[in-house]
Amino acid sequence: MITETNCTPTLECPALPRVTLNQAVIDLLESIALQESALSHILCAESQKMKTAMAMKEVDLCKLLEINDSATNMVHAVANLELALKDKLEFISNNLYYPSTENTTTAQ
Repeated sequence: MITETNCTPTLECPALPRVTLNQAVIDLLESIALQESALSHILCAESQKMKTAMAMKEVDLCKLLEINDSATNMVHAVANLELALKDKLEFISNNLYYPSTENTTTAQ
């Protein structure tokens, strides 16, 4: 059975702004820095969660161990994301091509 859809073939995606190579590199590095900052905030929140739990009188050892496991899982997740960001940064730095500005004529 063939069903008709309401998709129109003339839909156009919005044009992306044209940027220079230098601006593209800056944007990529800025995105990595923002992600690093977000991961830092996540780790800080985990630290605060552990401090708060340890200060609570009514929390037993079993509950503290559960909270510790949760924090450990989050730290592992952040570490994996850090590796992905490191790979992203290495990819950017290893694959940039900057044309030489020097005169490349050779004497014969």
